[in-house]
Amino acid sequence: MTIFEALRKDHDIQRDLLARLLETHGDSSERDALYQQVRAELKYHANAEERALYIPMMDIDLTQEKARHSVAEHHEIDELIELLDDTDYSASNWLVHAKKLQHLVTHHLDEEEQEVFQLAGRGLAEKQKQSLAHEYQDEMQRQRGE
Repeated sequence: MTIFEALRKDHDIQRDLLARLLETHGDSSERDALYQQVRAELKYHANAEERALYIPMMDIDLTQEKARHSVAEHHEIDELIELLDDTDYSASNWLVHAKKLQHLVTHHLDEEEQEVFQLAGRGLAEKQKQSLAHEYQDEMQRQRGE
């Protein structure tokens, strides 16, 4: 498995969780449970992805700018999560913020899959793509407490 396959698997989880989150209503235990899961997955993924993909990409001239852009998008996602944290589940604008989060995350994932992975694929050695996948998966397991 390469780093790109490992990341795509978790991207699918994030897309599914966000879609399910937007189907929830008000101050419900379902909304809270899904939001906490989304929040954790996004945090764990960003931390592990930055360590296993973006730091190595920053060492390569070809991929440095794209890596920095992607890390900046992680910070935008963090800011939106902070806004959601400070908004009551039953507030009318909670769902607006959640939809904005879904849009931002989806844009980020699509950009990674369609642009970043191709660029990084040219810059990273085959063996490195596999070792980075292990590094990413190990970090995700550690953060999830598995």
